Amino acid sequence: MAAVSGGVLLLAWQGARYGQWLVDDAGITFAYARNVANGFGPVLQPGADAVEGFSNPTWLLALVFGEWLGLFDRGTIFGVADFVVYPKLFALLCCAGILSVCYIAARRVSRWPALVTFVTGVVLAAIPSFVIWCFSGLENSLFALSVCVLAVHLFLAVLDQRLWTPRVAVIAGVIAAFAALTRPDGLIYVAAYPLVSLILIRRTEWRNGFRHVVYSSLAFAVPFGAYLLWRITEFGRLVANTAVAKHQAMPTVHDLTRAGDLVHYAGAPAVIAAVGVVGLALAVPSRWRDGIAAFLVPLGLAMIAYCVLQPDWMGQFRFATPVWALAAFVVVISAAEVLARLRTRGRVLIALTLVGALIPSGVALADAAESYRADSDVPLCWIALRFGRYVNGYADIIGLQQGSMLAPDMGGSSLTSRLRLIDMAGLTEASIADIYAGTGATTLEDHVFEDRKPTFIHTHGLWWHNGITLDPRMTRDYYQIQGFQDPSGGRDEDWVRKEVVRDDRQLQQLRQYSSQTLSHLLPDYQKAGECGGELRPGQAVPR
Repeated sequence: MAAVSGGVLLLAWQGARYGQWLVDDAGITFAYARNVANGFGPVLQPGADAVEGFSNPTWLLALVFGEWLGLFDRGTIFGVADFVVYPKLFALLCCAGILSVCYIAARRVSRWPALVTFVTGVVLAAIPSFVIWCFSGLENSLFALSVCVLAVHLFLAVLDQRLWTPRVAVIAGVIAAFAALTRPDGLIYVAAYPLVSLILIRRTEWRNGFRHVVYSSLAFAVPFGAYLLWRITEFGRLVANTAVAKHQAMPTVHDLTRAGDLVHYAGAPAVIAAVGVVGLALAVPSRWRDGIAAFLVPLGLAMIAYCVLQPDWMGQFRFATPVWALAAFVVVISAAEVLARLRTRGRVLIALTLVGALIPSGVALADAAESYRADSDVPLCWIALRFGRYVNGYADIIGLQQGSMLAPDMGGSSLTSRLRLIDMAGLTEASIADIYAGTGATTLEDHVFEDRKPTFIHTHGLWWHNGITLDPRMTRDYYQIQGFQDPSGGRDEDWVRKEVVRDDRQLQQLRQYSSQTLSHLLPDYQKAGECGGELRPGQAVPR
C-alpha cells in the first residue's frame, strides 16, 4: 500500500500548509458534540432549546466518539489543541480510505494499480478545494469517502456481474443512507443504484433489476427513516433547521450552468483533455466500460448536487468535494486504460497532451491555494476570541451574571461564550430560521427588540444591512460600544443594552476595553488556531 501512503503523505503535507485553520462553522458541530457527549442533548449550549443546528449527523457522531475516547475537546496532543488535531487526523484517515478504495478498484482493471492510486492522490493534493475542505473541521472528507465507497461498491459488483443480488443492493442502500446522513445533498445518492441498474439492465432482466432496486430503496429507508422519525420527535421539523434558515430554493435548469464554475476552476484545457481521455477509454466495448458507468453515475449525481445547492459565503467550492474525488479517479483510471492499449509512440503523445493541458491548471490552482492561505474563510479561533472571550470581557466589566448576545457567527462563540447565544443567521435558532423562511409570525426586528432583547448585539459585513442596526429601537435601547467600517462595505459594531450599564463611567470602561483589546485582536485575524489548547465557556481576553 505504498501508493496509498504516498498519496496520503502528499495530502497531509498540503493540508499542513493551512496551519491550524478550521472554519468557524465547524465549531457549531463541535459544540453540539460536546453537549451530546456530556449528556446535555443535541443543543448548542447547555440549557438551550433543542434545535437541529447541524446538518451532518454522522460527523457529529464521529466527534462525540472522539470526546468519549478523550481524543477531542479535552486539551492538547503534542502541544497542539486536540480540537484541531482530532478532526484533521480523522480527515486524513478518510483520505486514506478514499485512496484505498481507489486502489481496490484499480487493481481489478489496470496493469498499474499502484501508479493509478498514487497519481489520483497527487491530483487530489493539487486541488486546493479538495484539501481545504477536507481539513476544515467540517464533514467533507467523510462525505467524499462515503460517495467513493458507494461508487467502488457498484463498480466491483458490475465487474463481477453481481449487481442484481440482494447483498449488493442492500449495501448500496445503506451506504447511500450514510451519505445522506453526512450531508443533506447526500440524499441524491439513493438514486445511484437504480440509475446504474437502468443503464446496464437488459430487457429480459428488468423484473429482477426492479426487485433489487426495491431492496436498495428499503435498505436506504430504514436508517434514514429512523433518523427522520427521531428528527421530527426531537426537533419538530421534517428537515434540519439549517435548511430552513438557508431557505433553499427549488432547483431550476439554469442551476446546471454552475458546472461551468468548476470547469473554470479546474481549467478548461485540463477538463477538455480529461473528457477526451475518458471518451477514448469508453470507445472500445468491454466489461471495464460497463464498470466505469458505476463511477460516472455517482460523479454525475455529485455534479448535479453541487449545481442545485444554494451557494454559501464560503469560498473554494465547498460543496464540490465528492466531485473532485470521483473525477480524479475516473480520469486517471481512464488514462491508464488508454495508455495500456497504445504503443510507445501513442503513449508519449497522450502523456504530452495531458501534461500540456495540466500545466496551466497547476499554476492557477497553486495561486488559488496561496491566496486562500493568505485570506482564508472565517477561522474558528478568531470567532472564539472575538465573540466568545472578548464579549465575555464586556460581561465581566458590567458584572453581568446572566445575559445574551445576538451575533451571526456561532462556531467559536458557542465554545467560549458564557452568554446565551442568539444566532442572527438562524442556523441554530428556530424562530429566526422561520422568519428567514417567510413562515415566522413576526419580523426579525420585532423579534429582536420586543421578544428576545439581547444584552449585546454584534453585526458586521453583510449582516449590518439586515435592518437591525438601522431600526430606531437600536439607539433607543442600546449604547454603541464600538463601530468601524469593514472591508465588505458594512460596519463592525458592538452594542450593549442600556439597562445593564450602571452609569457613564461603566460605559466608558466598556469603550476603553474595546479600543485597547480589539486593536490587538484585529491584526491577528488570520492567525488561525492561536487560541490555546482549550476552548471553554467563560474564558476572557486578558485585560
